[in-house]
Amino acid sequence: MKLNNKGQTLVEYVLIISLITVVAIAVVKIFGGYLKDTVTKMGCEMMGKEYVETDTIGEAYCKGDEDKILE
Repeated sequence: MKLNNKGQTLVEYVLIISLITVVAIAVVKIFGGYLKDTVTKMGCEMMGKEYVETDTIGEAYCKGDEDKILE
């Protein structure tokens, strides 16, 4: 008697991909603000503008760009 394991393998791959997706979303949710602030700081330095840090993580901006902040 020969068993077909293709369906079982497919389910295992879907479960692994789902787990990786959940972990990736959690990491972005936790560290996304820090990443956004780092990119903003590098952008300010490249444009020669002053970096303005705020109390809220992920809300920093370049001085002179206050009117461009999206709410």
